[in-house]
Amino acid sequence: MRLKKFRVIIFPMLFAVLVGLMFSLACTSPEKSEKQQARVTSSDSYEDLVALFREFREFEKPEIINGVPDYSPAAMVKKREGLEKFRKRLEAIDPNGWPIPQKVDFVLVWAEMNGMEFYLRVLKPWWRDPVFYLPSQAGAGPVIDLGLDIPEKRPLSSEELTKLKAQLEAIPRIYRQAEKNLTEAAGDLALIALHYIDQEASRYQRLAQYLGSHHPDLVPLIEQAEEAVRNYGRWLEANKSRMTAPAGIGKENYNWWLQKVHLFPYTWDECLCIVTHEYNRIITFLKLEENRNRHLPELEIADTEDKWYHQLEIALNYVLKWLQEEEIMTIPEWLTADKYYDPTQPRRPLPKTPTIDSRAREREILPGETHEFIGHLFDELRLERDKRPIRGARRLYNMDWIRSEGFAVSTEELFMQAGVLDKRPRRGREVEYLMNASHMSLSLPDLRLHSNEIDFTQARHYCAELMPYGWSDPDDPMVWYEQQSNLRFPGFHTGCVMGKAQFMKIFRERAMQLGRDFKIRDFMDSFLASGMIPMSLIRWELTGYDDEIKKLCPLIK
Repeated sequence: MRLKKFRVIIFPMLFAVLVGLMFSLACTSPEKSEKQQARVTSSDSYEDLVALFREFREFEKPEIINGVPDYSPAAMVKKREGLEKFRKRLEAIDPNGWPIPQKVDFVLVWAEMNGMEFYLRVLKPWWRDPVFYLPSQAGAGPVIDLGLDIPEKRPLSSEELTKLKAQLEAIPRIYRQAEKNLTEAAGDLALIALHYIDQEASRYQRLAQYLGSHHPDLVPLIEQAEEAVRNYGRWLEANKSRMTAPAGIGKENYNWWLQKVHLFPYTWDECLCIVTHEYNRIITFLKLEENRNRHLPELEIADTEDKWYHQLEIALNYVLKWLQEEEIMTIPEWLTADKYYDPTQPRRPLPKTPTIDSRAREREILPGETHEFIGHLFDELRLERDKRPIRGARRLYNMDWIRSEGFAVSTEELFMQAGVLDKRPRRGREVEYLMNASHMSLSLPDLRLHSNEIDFTQARHYCAELMPYGWSDPDDPMVWYEQQSNLRFPGFHTGCVMGKAQFMKIFRERAMQLGRDFKIRDFMDSFLASGMIPMSLIRWELTGYDDEIKKLCPLIK
């Protein structure tokens, strides 16, 4: 089971591009925005880049009409026209005399603009993706969770009450817009949306249970929102037969998305080759490890909450101490185990149905929780403290996911090879290789979904076939969730595996540059200090090698 209370890095940010603050009343004036965009003057000022970046971040938010973000064809045409004006202004800025960190920021802004183009030109989730309108799947609607995470059932403040009422009143209007907008809906995405309708509706039932006693006047609004969700499901069911478009984006678009938005220097074909070889390696190492451990007893399974959370607390404190003592990375005083798991708070129940994650962690909890704790929470807390005007902003279009997931996946096996499991039961190494196999079981379907070689149902079965020992099932909720993530966010799980490959490439290059002066802690600290940006940009900063960036971004000379 993953503790994802801090994982705002990935899914809550997935549609930040045109969703933004959907119920904020502070929107940029169209007249002012058009006048600002009309100015195209040459510049070599970094301050001009920062100002342009901030304007662009305001521009990318959707226009709010009657409490609902506008994704109509006319609105999207207007966005494309506005984007071209921003691009011309960016191209008028010459960064080539700047130091590398400022050039990196320039490329980040350039890539974000490419990301907006890709959503407008290819992904078009407002027209293609019925799941986009389900808030529980990080979609376009207002996320109604105010009250769901309140530890005690209490009355809402007047401010909270006003906000929640506005959100609830907007729900039926959002689904009416969805029915008009979904003119290019993909069949597999409709299938996924229908799968989650009951889950979506149940959120409103829980909300009514939490708030009904204190705010009975809210209950009719909550029930109206729940009925709007169920009506949306009925509409999808009645219309799914005409939603026949493929959900995969095709190799050419896949390559453009990875290279021009995520600054990722590999193609679909190269990714398939690398991930396949990595899968071969992981299964081979698993079998070698199993043979080595064949006379050892099986691992004890933490099959109760007490056992599971006891193991978690031990693992979190152990890995912090180990990282310090082995000089792997600097651990700041603000990174403590209770930032990840606070034993004074209510525990999350163990999953009723076993998943790949739960099967691994109930046997050897440390690698998976290191992935979440050091790989993700540490990133999140560091980002909160990053005040750099461009670098410190949360990336749109998940431009940081390959960096985020690639580093987190790296912590699993690379820390094991550095000795983090040496004092724990030896068979835990087998669990780590099985966790690595799970990454491959998600990555290979990702690639073939978007080349349109397989459909969503086949992808779920393919995932199960790739995972040893029946640890994956096509109907496993985790498999559903991760494979729908593959379809809706191309390259996500491929990025998990390829990000690790990129990290190891930077590690090797820096080690070869410094020779015997290379220190792992210095390298890790420098890598992390670069921020939540694409790996190719971190490589440029750490090594000075600009070959990848010059190939990816023609504006860098």
